[in-house]
Amino acid sequence: MAPARARLLACLPALTMMAAVSWVAAGGVRMTDQVDILWGPTQLLNDSDGGQTVGLSLDRVMGSGFRSKKSYLFARIDIDIKLVAGNSAGTVTTVYLISEGQWKIHDEIDLEFLGNVTGEPYTLHTNIFANGSGGREVQYRLWFDPTQDFHTYSIVWNSDEILILVDNMAIRRFRNHWDAGVPFPVYQPMRLNGVLWDADGWATQGGRVKTDWTQAPFTAYFRNYRASGCEPSGVAWVCGQDPSGGDWLGGGAAGGLDDVKQRQQLREAQERYTIYDYCTDSTRFPDGFRPKECALP
Repeated sequence: MAPARARLLACLPALTMMAAVSWVAAGGVRMTDQVDILWGPTQLLNDSDGGQTVGLSLDRVMGSGFRSKKSYLFARIDIDIKLVAGNSAGTVTTVYLISEGQWKIHDEIDLEFLGNVTGEPYTLHTNIFANGSGGREVQYRLWFDPTQDFHTYSIVWNSDEILILVDNMAIRRFRNHWDAGVPFPVYQPMRLNGVLWDADGWATQGGRVKTDWTQAPFTAYFRNYRASGCEPSGVAWVCGQDPSGGDWLGGGAAGGLDDVKQRQQLREAQERYTIYDYCTDSTRFPDGFRPKECALP
């Protein structure tokens, strides 16, 4: 992606480049020091290591949500989640990065956990919006029960690619093909949101199974929010060198995985855990007219 980066930077106005790389440590960190509770019924639980767990709840009246205090332009975000147990049909537990909206054209990276009836598996629904354009859904079945314990879900976002990881296993990669005319989020800082909400019109088996409100309130738990990334200051558009040795503009250490291992993990995720991929949806894209990025490496 070096040529794409060069052209992109060449067309940016000559703005002051001011940025700071910030870290949020894992152990003993209070979630409410890192996120703001925005609305709805929540629980705050103290952990044995001095940290804090946030419980988001959903009842018939409303859901709940939080938002990170800081926004980043390129980052690795990790958060531990334990999903709604039992009959979670109709509920959606979501963590997503979303742009601040300066240009009224939003960028977004979604991880949505679609609930199900007791004993049936969750679906992990992922989507990527760039320059206001979405429709890039890929869905997975997880290889564990995400309601029994906390698992780590990660988004790595740099100027070369977006990676989605589960327990540090790469399951999805979306590369920057700006050169080929594929939109990619490079302009706008994004902020993490966590939300528990009702979506029984579509979430469970295409909306055929509705939320059983006799099981409410539903609760999902979040802890150990970690962020390492470039935090723009003032009018900064692009973040530069990470003092730990990685280059956020060019990817660098953001992924934490070597490319060979990433490819192996992505192949395993595709073969064993993927249940829907927009690039292979012949009903949605008849006659082979798939989105341009689907034919690119």
